[in-house]
Amino acid sequence: MLDRNLIGHSLGKRSVVVEEGAVCFYAKAIGDTDPLVSDPEAALAAGFRSVRVPPTFFSCLEGRIFNTMDLLKLAKMDLKRILHAEQSYVYHTPAFAGDVLTYEPKIVDIYDKKDGALEFLVKETRITNQDGVHIADVRGALVQRRI
Repeated sequence: MLDRNLIGHSLGKRSVVVEEGAVCFYAKAIGDTDPLVSDPEAALAAGFRSVRVPPTFFSCLEGRIFNTMDLLKLAKMDLKRILHAEQSYVYHTPAFAGDVLTYEPKIVDIYDKKDGALEFLVKETRITNQDGVHIADVRGALVQRRI
């Protein structure tokens, strides 16, 4: 059974530099044809300082600086019994290649459904840039089947 005492637990703060090449590669990989996320010259011509970060790229960056296995170990979740249950984003302002983004993930809820057969762990991550501007909030949930 997941320990509800983990609610409110911070996983710390870590920062990452958003690399232009990674943003352009990601945009291409997901089929995003907007030149503002894939063409540095088009982004500059539009008045941006660099290519804009595609919305879901925030999760990729978080995965680079936080190891999901650490969260699973902390919560004593069994990798063989979990699924990704939910993902959502709240955007406050754009991020751009060259920004230094700081991630602060926190466990915000643990609950169960189906008389405890399914246990959910909900994590929210606050993202700010190098100027302390609140960029986005990412919410994700994992579900674990009980044995």
